[in-house]
Amino acid sequence: MISLSPKQQRFIDFVQRYTLDYGHPPSYEEIRETLGFSSLGTVNWYVQTLTQNGFLARAKGPNGKRALTLTEEHVTPTRLPLLGLISAGTPIEAMENSETVEVPALLVHSDNFVLRVKGDSMIEDHIEDGDYVIIRKTVTAEPGQTVVALINGEATLKRYHPTTSGIELHPRNPHYPILHVTVEDDFRINGVVLYSFRTYS
Repeated sequence: MISLSPKQQRFIDFVQRYTLDYGHPPSYEEIRETLGFSSLGTVNWYVQTLTQNGFLARAKGPNGKRALTLTEEHVTPTRLPLLGLISAGTPIEAMENSETVEVPALLVHSDNFVLRVKGDSMIEDHIEDGDYVIIRKTVTAEPGQTVVALINGEATLKRYHPTTSGIELHPRNPHYPILHVTVEDDFRINGVVLYSFRTYS
């Protein structure tokens, strides 16, 4: 699997989340405005790079308003294990089970798994109560990445911010406090969020 930079992953995350929410991919202008790019040329550069790597495809025809499509739409969906519930509020224990969840084929990897979100502390990242998150198993993360963190044996979903005085876990909802990890805490990272999605019944 080709490794994406954090900025490329953010680009893919927006396109995938927008498509799931609205039933069609965003236009180049919608991408530019949402991600804060200065020009459509920057959007086109990302699209060209991600198309070459097989993550995106462009519909035929010059400058179509919604020329961008997701390659996984043309691939038979596959499944990843659902390992339980993860809190986006206060920490709770992640519960293991044997269920699986249908996910985009490009996100299937032996190190990936799915958790279902409980709580609303990550809503500014468009991760809501009842959503699913695809996690890549890892014990390290870059500053600002959304991680599955274990604090004294309990799991929570937060943005990871190491500081000179310790580790901060930031919610994405102003009604929740930042979690401060001290040297007395048993802390470790179990994975980073690659993708979030929701299902509609």
